[in-house]
Amino acid sequence: MPPKHLVVLACTFAALAIPAGTGAATRMWVGFQDDPSFRWRDDRAAVLDRARDANASILRTTVYWWKVAQTQPVNPADPNDPAYQWSDLDEFVRSAELRGMAVMLTIWGTPSWANGGKGQNYAPTNSGALTAFATALATRYSGRFAGFPFVQFYTVWNESNLGQFLSPQYDAKGKPLAPAIYARMYRAAYAGIKAASPQALVGMGETSARGRDKLTPQPGKLQDTESPGRFAQLLSQQRPVLKFDAWSQHPYPTLLTQKPNAPVGWPNVTLFQLPRLESSLNHWFHRKSTPIWITEYAYQTKPQTHAGVTYAQQAAYAKQAIQIAEADPYVSMFIWFILRDDPTSTWASGLVQQDGTPKPALSAFAPLARLLDARSPILSVAAGVRNPLVRVPVIELYARNGFGAPIFMTARTYIGSKLVGVSQPTALIAIDGYVSFPAPLQVTAHGVTYTVTADMADRFGNKLFSTARLVTR
Repeated sequence: MPPKHLVVLACTFAALAIPAGTGAATRMWVGFQDDPSFRWRDDRAAVLDRARDANASILRTTVYWWKVAQTQPVNPADPNDPAYQWSDLDEFVRSAELRGMAVMLTIWGTPSWANGGKGQNYAPTNSGALTAFATALATRYSGRFAGFPFVQFYTVWNESNLGQFLSPQYDAKGKPLAPAIYARMYRAAYAGIKAASPQALVGMGETSARGRDKLTPQPGKLQDTESPGRFAQLLSQQRPVLKFDAWSQHPYPTLLTQKPNAPVGWPNVTLFQLPRLESSLNHWFHRKSTPIWITEYAYQTKPQTHAGVTYAQQAAYAKQAIQIAEADPYVSMFIWFILRDDPTSTWASGLVQQDGTPKPALSAFAPLARLLDARSPILSVAAGVRNPLVRVPVIELYARNGFGAPIFMTARTYIGSKLVGVSQPTALIAIDGYVSFPAPLQVTAHGVTYTVTADMADRFGNKLFSTARLVTR
């Protein structure tokens, strides 16, 4: 194992400002998934810069289990087992976080040694193999070891309600099998991630927008599918009850040119059906609320594909889709698939053409991503509190320093444009890449919104400017 970093010293202040609840102004993690351009292309550094410049706050990537562990590890829970091949994933995580973007890792694809060669879309024979792999993955990115930044977000499997990603979906009589299979896999991966990195958040589902809920009438030509609503309901019936931090959904339009707000029938789940999905999840899983992560969404364009929309339509639909997500108080993430069209794929939903020419949708996406930036949080604090504690991410400083490193800052508090307090605290980076500091504010007043800014620097002179809003309750 790499050597452990220093232990963070605990600091206690009068009161903690917490993320504002529903009804407050919105913040979302907004970004991209684009594995070829971000991980494998020779110009990947420049494309990552482009994602940063488009105000992306998060990048999602797939962790291909079958690629990382092509041969069976001797010590599968140890990320340093020689069988594991992490190099391009390590580079991606470091490169994203050095640019200030958080990372989501989605585990998918069973190695042949783990399921008797059935295929990547079949579950492992022994769920313990997946637990061990998830443990190794989350240990590597737990933030405890120098040179390996903390990863905040994980999901398990991709579009598990589709046969191409998880099979079998049904038995010969048409009885659903995939929900129970997925539940075992999810439970195994969740246990490994949380044991290795308790601060990480794990999303369940990663479901496609639609499904037939019956055996395909054309075996070999059409894949077996299950609707996301029915799939989620069946997951809620698995025992023991599944634990999850968010539900991950791919609410693509059910027709390639369908508008983002077009009505569709339940139990398919597009943007139109997200409110019903939220209420159903709360009912089925006996929750008061369920965060929704939109981990894939996009529109293809023509002339790249004849089934796409025009460039102008893609721009308009991208803007409308993000605004629909913003208006839903339970949606806390929106990831567009992909940033740049790639010659290895016929899927052409990039906001940038293969040659690097931007499509109009890039100009529609970037301002909204900046406006909704989750790295500039809106926090709720009780009236009458002195020096409320503000907690903000410092992803790029964390990637350079690791946890426990001191961050020096000048903090300022404003009411509108009026400066009402200044201080110069020193904060230590927590293991999850956040810092907490007391806002320079004598006492919070009822019905007032405060803006807190922090000019930060690490001991090497790297700088970061951070903003948070405090809303009194």
